[in-house]
Amino acid sequence: MSVINELLAANREYADSFDQGGLPMPPARQVAIVTCMDARLHPAKFLGLNVGDAHVIRNAGGRVSDDALRSLIISNHLLGTKEYAVIHHTDCGMLSFSNDDLRRKLADRGDASGIDFLPFTDNEASVREDVEAIRTSPFIPDGVPVSGYIYDVNTGALQTVVSADT
Repeated sequence: MSVINELLAANREYADSFDQGGLPMPPARQVAIVTCMDARLHPAKFLGLNVGDAHVIRNAGGRVSDDALRSLIISNHLLGTKEYAVIHHTDCGMLSFSNDDLRRKLADRGDASGIDFLPFTDNEASVREDVEAIRTSPFIPDGVPVSGYIYDVNTGALQTVVSADT
């Protein structure tokens, strides 16, 4: 059986007992999280979130890319979020390559020179950069609390890099 077929079977089982169809669209806790797509991260579990509590935006590295920022703007202006957190993590694959490395791997498929894959060499610096990208966006209201963390994949603990009041 393919993995997708297994997932579809699990979904049928989930849907059979699903009882949260009446939740409102805006997140109940008025928070949005930007974090990495790494399969070792389970933000709902390590943040104590329930279905409907938060917007969780995931991408490679948990970067505040143009698309992540687009989602945060929509989250704030249309769905009422009032606080943001950026969460990167230890042992991140984005620390292991450069744009040039990946572009060379893709060269036989076409020109990827116009793509910034947003790798980084310093985890704490990347968290600070992403927090600053949210804070300085003209489309995010001044004073919205934005904090940044590094999740430790070995311990499950969050380390504060940038607090909301810094």
